[in-house]
Amino acid sequence: MSAFERGIGFAVLLLTLLPATAGAAAPSNRLAGHPSPYLALHGSDPVAWQEWNAATVARARRENKLLFVSVGYFACHWCHVMQRESYKNAQTAALLNRDFIPVKVDRELNSGLDDALQTFSSRLAGVAGWPLNAFVTPEGYPAYVVLYAPPDDFRTLLGQLSGRWSADADGIRRLARQAAPPPALRPASMPVTAAHSARAWERFVGAAWQEADTLHGGFGQVSKFPMAPQLHALLERQARQPETSLADFLRLTFDQMAARGLHDPIGGGFFRYTVDPGWDTPHFEKMLYDNAHLAMLYQRAAAVLGEPRYREIARGALDFMRDVLLDPSGGLASSTSAVDASGREGAAYLWEPDELKRLLPAASYAAARRVWRLDAARSFDGGYLPAEYRTPTAAERRLLADAARILYPVRRTRSLPRDDKLNAGLNGLALSAYSQAIQLDPAYRKQADAVQRFLLTQLLREGRLLKSRARGRLLEGAELEDYAYVVQGLLDHADATGNRQSRTQAQRLARAAWRTFWSEKGWRHEAQPLLATLQPAPALEDGALYAPSEVLILASLRLSDPTLQRQARMAAGWSVPAMERDAYVYPTRVRVLAAAS
Repeated sequence: MSAFERGIGFAVLLLTLLPATAGAAAPSNRLAGHPSPYLALHGSDPVAWQEWNAATVARARRENKLLFVSVGYFACHWCHVMQRESYKNAQTAALLNRDFIPVKVDRELNSGLDDALQTFSSRLAGVAGWPLNAFVTPEGYPAYVVLYAPPDDFRTLLGQLSGRWSADADGIRRLARQAAPPPALRPASMPVTAAHSARAWERFVGAAWQEADTLHGGFGQVSKFPMAPQLHALLERQARQPETSLADFLRLTFDQMAARGLHDPIGGGFFRYTVDPGWDTPHFEKMLYDNAHLAMLYQRAAAVLGEPRYREIARGALDFMRDVLLDPSGGLASSTSAVDASGREGAAYLWEPDELKRLLPAASYAAARRVWRLDAARSFDGGYLPAEYRTPTAAERRLLADAARILYPVRRTRSLPRDDKLNAGLNGLALSAYSQAIQLDPAYRKQADAVQRFLLTQLLREGRLLKSRARGRLLEGAELEDYAYVVQGLLDHADATGNRQSRTQAQRLARAAWRTFWSEKGWRHEAQPLLATLQPAPALEDGALYAPSEVLILASLRLSDPTLQRQARMAAGWSVPAMERDAYVYPTRVRVLAAAS
């Protein structure tokens, strides 16, 4: 069933197809030359894309139109498919321009907005992901959402929503307000005790076992993502209270992620996810945040699980970040695309057997043929993916390492488009990864120092963070995640190197983050949210990245600042009712309770 079909449950919005009322002339596309590579990709679309800002929302109110807020990112394969099929289509563009205010959003620049719309999508349609296309009332309330939809279905949906808005805009407004979460109340507070922490650990571990795939490792039974926050918490649990069954599951998970299709044995690092439960078939985008997370996790797993070989997997992720994502400024780019310059998915990573036979010595080719299953039916049109689909012998493992050294320079000549935004928060994660890696290899000190200098000289202005540097331009709008991950990165750098400036700036930025994003009602992702449903929360959920509220609390507990310590302990003591219902999505909160108890 498609995301379009699953979303029909909100059918009260779609019952009637009536002619739309023509509004004011649509504005022009404002994304040409945008510093965000993802937004710039849409600069030549016939859709009159606007940026997400107060002026755009004000226009929707003046013209009494639904905002069509389309969220994606540069490395997202299905985002590119929907662009090609729908947003490049003149007929579809005409509908969007006439009846809506079309807004294109780079989720890496507006993570708070993206998080709120993903939550709405999960509640409404039971699915979430990208591209995420939300229809939002002029007052800022999401009314309907659809993910990828085939072009004919999408045009039908546009006509239905336009007609229904023309016929009953007040009804849609009323339903959207009813679907919004209630106003935030001041969270209940209690002292954090060892017993409180122990109960949280038990709820989380129990929830994690319910999601665990004990056959293939990881979590879930459909696609597989490297759930870094959950794995981090389970490693800490294993370090505190060793259990054979948990150690076996963690070892299975880390082994499968490193051996199968999620991992790139030629260039190092990890893809975003696999589309199957057995880790075999990846989506080929590579994200800075995944590789920073997994570099740290594999180092930790090596120590907790007694597996020194995991350190080489960590080294591969760190080297990928340096070799492929490094900018001359010392910062690191956000991602590499799933498609090459010709639009071929995975083409940069796939090999034809004849090419391998020509490039490799006979013994290495024989090992590749057996282990990479070059003798089986191909899973990809563009060739075969190097992965341990069959377990190599010790001799084959050495031969495949030799093969990787031969193939890597050839691979580097292939097209691999890059999202070259230098985001503050993501570089904060990279700073943590390289700082922790100094224990692995002192040579990583050079990269850690370079990222630290980039953050403090390029993205820090008058005591506040900037969001990003992109194509020579500095972008405002740093969010809670940027502050939290940069504070954490600076503290990790200070701990690893003794750098006093890092610790001093971490303290200053932590104070700024608490002033800007925290109040007696809870945490906000954004300093000035435009979406009406972005309510403060006592704790933020973990997602692909660690919950920034909890990262900031953990960092504040590490700082010798009485005010920050007091605020951190107060926030740690807040009751989180949602955690009682689903502890699986709050692993970093569980770590906070342990640290504060």
